[in-house]
Amino acid sequence: MDAHDKIISRLAEELAVRPPQVKATVELLDGGATVPFIARYRKEVTGGLDDIQLRALHERLAYLRELEERRAAVLAAIDEQGKLTDALAASIRAADTKQRLEDLYLPYKKKRRTKAQIAREAGLEPLADALLADPRLEPDAEAAHYLRAAEGETPAVADAKAALDGAKQILMERFAEDPELVGQLRERLWSEGELCSRVIAGKEQEGAKFSDYFEHDERLAKVPSHRALAMFRGRNEGVLGLTLRLPGEEEAPIHPAQVAIARHVGISDQGRPADRWLAEVVRWTWRVKLYTHLETELMGRLRERAELEAIGVFAANLKDLLLAAPAGQKATLAIDPGLRTGCKVAVVDATGQFLEHATIYPHAPQNRWDAALAELARLVEKHDVALIAVGNGTASRETDKLAGELVKRFSSQEGQGKRPLAKVMVSEAGASVYSASEYASRELPDLDVTIRGAVSIARRLQDPLAELVKIEPKSIGVGQYQHDVSQLQLSRSLEAVIEDCVNAVGVDLNTASSALLSRVAGLNAALADNIVARRNAEGAFTSRRALLDVSRLGPKTFEQCAGFLRIMNADNPLDASAVHPEAYPLVERIAQRSGRPLAGLIGDSATLKALKPADFADEHFGLPTVTDILAELDKPGRDPRPEFKAAEFREGVETLKDLEPGMILEGSVTNVTHFGAFVDIGVHQDGLVHISALSDTFIEDPRTVVKAGDIVRVKVMSVDLPRARIGLTMRLDDQPDDQTGERGDDAPRGRRGNARGQGRGKAKAGRGSKTAEPAGQMGALGAALLEAKKGR
Repeated sequence: MDAHDKIISRLAEELAVRPPQVKATVELLDGGATVPFIARYRKEVTGGLDDIQLRALHERLAYLRELEERRAAVLAAIDEQGKLTDALAASIRAADTKQRLEDLYLPYKKKRRTKAQIAREAGLEPLADALLADPRLEPDAEAAHYLRAAEGETPAVADAKAALDGAKQILMERFAEDPELVGQLRERLWSEGELCSRVIAGKEQEGAKFSDYFEHDERLAKVPSHRALAMFRGRNEGVLGLTLRLPGEEEAPIHPAQVAIARHVGISDQGRPADRWLAEVVRWTWRVKLYTHLETELMGRLRERAELEAIGVFAANLKDLLLAAPAGQKATLAIDPGLRTGCKVAVVDATGQFLEHATIYPHAPQNRWDAALAELARLVEKHDVALIAVGNGTASRETDKLAGELVKRFSSQEGQGKRPLAKVMVSEAGASVYSASEYASRELPDLDVTIRGAVSIARRLQDPLAELVKIEPKSIGVGQYQHDVSQLQLSRSLEAVIEDCVNAVGVDLNTASSALLSRVAGLNAALADNIVARRNAEGAFTSRRALLDVSRLGPKTFEQCAGFLRIMNADNPLDASAVHPEAYPLVERIAQRSGRPLAGLIGDSATLKALKPADFADEHFGLPTVTDILAELDKPGRDPRPEFKAAEFREGVETLKDLEPGMILEGSVTNVTHFGAFVDIGVHQDGLVHISALSDTFIEDPRTVVKAGDIVRVKVMSVDLPRARIGLTMRLDDQPDDQTGERGDDAPRGRRGNARGQGRGKAKAGRGSKTAEPAGQMGALGAALLEAKKGR
């Protein structure tokens, strides 16, 4: 089996699918096809693999190809040294991870001149072999046979001590490079070892936010992502010291790892002359060669795993936020709240085009409430505004009151002055990042950055997906420790999520921004700009085929992107649907056989449901594609996003001090982590619903109950004013704490005893400003995507 077939076989086994499915998918990916295109339009070829499976396959494919390339390089390097035995070659070919491969290669890897190499040059390897093979030998007496003066480049061996030190270095290096031994110790430390966190002396006050980890021990393999990343951050800030140890090592007369090393290499203390010396070799092998190396490596493994989980959480939350319900095409007035500098106001029309802006000063110190209300009323009437978006930053609740009064004024008017007007609190996370970006300066060149932020708030209410794609995803504020994880991996994962979301919804070719178009399958920033330039120069597109007239957009790109682009009121009604142009002849055949004109067939549920997909399947379009086409014709261009609704914050509850245990409030889920969900209840600080308080039944994944953007009812369980932490529950019959104040954990207390204490190490999520990162929240989509599929 060659390397390619080996990869195909392994991918099929990992994904639990047939090898032909994997082989066909790999060929499509290698041919330049995108994941969204393959998932939607090549189901027959892949056997129906979905986007999650395809992302996992794509990620693992890259890893396995790198593994095969490295395997070939290792085999060649060892063979070049003349040391490649059949057994070693078999072990290398069987290595299933990069780590195992490097363990096998380590003894043959070119390295700097070591003490062991110097000892070999001095002729001391026979001494090491002799003492290891026969511990009955007396070390000093045996070493005396190897004394020598320096000869040319051969170093001297002055005395028995020098000879024994050299022999010790040879054995230490040999033991430390034994791949089987290293592998056994690594897995034992991973499965049994404990991560021990201690505060650095004198850093108690400076590092108070890490107080949960000042004296914290936890099984290494069981440390959750959020706690691992919190401890790593504490170490990076010089507050915490982290070490790895095996249980009972402090009490044991001999370290358990040393016992394992001695057993593996055949050393035992039977009172023989060389036993004590050999035991010292084992002790130094562990302390000098293996412990630091394995501790560093396993800390890296823990961080890598924690980062993957954190990125998975971030990706899941981002997907939920991007697919949040749009308020729709309605003229919108946005208010970006502020105190001293005033509130920035911007109005956009139903398509998001900027119309007018203003600055009002309803709050202290100016307190021009009536003037602000009058200005807002003027803008509403002038531009026929239907929605008011209030940013959720500083002074948002005070500004929300102003918007509420404006709504009441118009709803109470009689006659022509009365109009439907609604207000919505909108997350402004990332708005300041957008407003200062190069894209915003090109899109809104004549506006101040503060007004650009208000425009963004209005647009994200109308269509979150279309607006949020303009912002670097790390700035949207739905992640956990996003600055602590691999930025390359994070960006790759989030870009994949954005691509999948955009293509799942579809894009209006004649209204989409270049930022949104660049996320369509097959397109990039340059092609998106060319599409917009063509649209501006020649007017709206009237057919998908006109895309082929766009500069540098060829047939292959057209194949990838066309099905995801919509043209309303196009010459061909299918251009407004998700039916790919390559399938238009099939649809025409369906229409002819149904005796209906194409335009009349679209949306005719009765006729379409009476058709049998199998009657239209052929060698070009299989049953899955025909089924999808009939479903699309029934509801063309349907938006997969839910119906829009917004949370109603309780009047009079505006700050932490207004909260009381037992209050039942409505809020919006802002972030979902492995340990619970954070909920915005309108007090400028998200509260935590611990996983144990999300449901009356036991759950393992909070996302099976809630997701980012959900509107939920919660009860206040506790309020920790000094640490600005709020404990919430969605089990509304739970009994809250008796009083507010400091608490040692942030897990809500409820009927189940296990709720308390599970919150240890959970950091709060703060939102002090537009650019603030949640203070403690938070594939290779590979493993993360496979886990997502399991929980879906």
